[in-house]
Order: sequence, then structure tokens, then C-alpha cells
Amino acid sequence: MRRVRPGTASRSAGGASSRAAGEERALTSVAAGDRYEEPKDLPRLWHVTLSVSGQEAPLQEVRRALEQLAHDHPFLLTSRYAGDHAEIRYWEEARDLHDAAAVALRLWGEHRQSAGLPPWEIVGLEVIDRETYHQRIAEGYGLPPASPVGVHPY
Repeated sequence: MRRVRPGTASRSAGGASSRAAGEERALTSVAAGDRYEEPKDLPRLWHVTLSVSGQEAPLQEVRRALEQLAHDHPFLLTSRYAGDHAEIRYWEEARDLHDAAAVALRLWGEHRQSAGLPPWEIVGLEVIDRETYHQRIAEGYGLPPASPVGVHPY
């Protein structure tokens, strides 16, 4: 956006003035009482906690697989793991909760082979909007913010 001060002439690429000297640029405004409303179908951020479990697997293999998942899925915040279960926390951008949950429910299965994840099943899923996540943290309940970010044992 190019700004022009009142009383100055703007110049086109050829150097000629597009307004007469001293001519002021018309200003526009929003009528009093009008409010901007965010369109309802824009993507929002959702905090996802996915819990998986299954038969015991070697800890080093579980860690390596979760690190590969974090590399493949760049929005992954943190993972906690043990030999027979893991929890993955991340932010998902989606239009609504249904879309965010659908992506989360596919995450483990779609990356199982490429990341070498154990053949565990999803046993828990929580999807909350950004406002609810921050409200929980402010009130002192719920899981603390993911820090340090990364893959960690329980």
C-alpha cells in the first residue's frame, strides 16, 4: 500500500503526476457502529493430545520413531513415551473440531510405516480450541505448556 500525504501529488511509473498539485486524496472510513467480523469458515488453531498404546516395544525404537514423526509432522510440540504407550501433543490448523479430530485420528496410522511407529492403537484423543487451551493454563489445570519441546520419556 502506498501512502500519499494530502497536498502532494503521486507520480506514476512514467514520472507524470496523476493528480493536480494541491489536490487532496479522498479518505474512506467505516461507518460508526460497524464492526469487523471474522469469517466463520476460516481455519482455527486446535490443541491436540493423542494417546496411543499397545504391546511393549524397545524404548530406543519408540524414541527414534517419535523423533521421525516430529520431523515428518512439523507442528508436533512434544511427545512423551514409554515402552507400551505414548502421548503426542501438537497444534492443528483446521476449519472446525471435526476436521482437526479427523486429521488427528489418521496421524498415527498414516505415519506408522514412514516413521516406523509401533503398531499401537489410539486410546485417547482430546481436541480443544486455542482459547480453551490458554484458559486452562491460566487457571492452573490441564497439562502445562509443552516445554521443553521434543520427544521425552515419561
